[in-house]
Amino acid sequence: MSLQKRATIVASSVAIVLVCAKFIVGIVSGSVAVLASAIDSLLDFVISIFNFFAIKKAEENPTDKFQYGKGKIQGIAAIIEGTIITISGIFIIYKAIEKGISGGATTLLLPSIWVMIFSIIITFLLVRYLLRVAKKTDNIVIKADALHYQTDLWSNGAILFSLVVVWVSGWDVVDAIVGFGIGVYIIYSASEIIIDGTKILLDHALPQDEVAKIEEILDNHPEITSYHWLKTRTDGSVNFVEFHMVLRPNMLLLEAHRIAEQVEEKMMAIDSLKKWVITPHFDPYDDEEINDTLFSGAIEARR
Repeated sequence: MSLQKRATIVASSVAIVLVCAKFIVGIVSGSVAVLASAIDSLLDFVISIFNFFAIKKAEENPTDKFQYGKGKIQGIAAIIEGTIITISGIFIIYKAIEKGISGGATTLLLPSIWVMIFSIIITFLLVRYLLRVAKKTDNIVIKADALHYQTDLWSNGAILFSLVVVWVSGWDVVDAIVGFGIGVYIIYSASEIIIDGTKILLDHALPQDEVAKIEEILDNHPEITSYHWLKTRTDGSVNFVEFHMVLRPNMLLLEAHRIAEQVEEKMMAIDSLKKWVITPHFDPYDDEEINDTLFSGAIEARR
């Protein structure tokens, strides 16, 4: 079993434990903040299970029907995860406003406080684990999961603070205010996950620093006269690079192949955690202008 899939199983197990504890205390105590945290933990569980199957599909080898693999399913998973988190944030805001208007009381404060302390400890350990896995694998789904649990960590801390304040002062409105703030924070955090997933689906280029390193490799090779039509993208696990490089017109194909291998080896070293699909094109002269004209003509013809 891959490290990514093991991480999703660990996250799912932790989430279901927290769901049971928070739901019982949240419903009995009447705390909007604790109930909101329970709903968030339930979504964590569902999302972690979904992420497991997304990673499983993404790791499948290319087939005749999916010749570039199924890596983009990670982008779909990130968008779905971000959307679900956003919906949960909206629901939490609704419950907070409802309690603020109705002025409901919060009971069983000490059990609620202990549940949140337990939740903070467990979530902190899980976040450290997921961040370590994300660093080793550079997997967008695990990154999204880690970010989600990080927001849970902050929200759990805010909930604990609100419960202590209510316990000391008796101001139940604090519970509603903190719940509202957590809802807003969750929606804000989800936007980053959705944006990253959308970028994958729209074939967004690799980060600018990685593109700059690729350009530097091509610029510094002594046998490459020039290059053009450099294109990059990623599906979350695999980086794709295409480019045209201009070589001597009378160069043997064997020599051109040797140069391509040298360039590809250096490019793959930029991020050894990712797989790379690099497609070089050999040109005897710079035909960028001709290609641009042909490409523009093809676009116009489609219109």
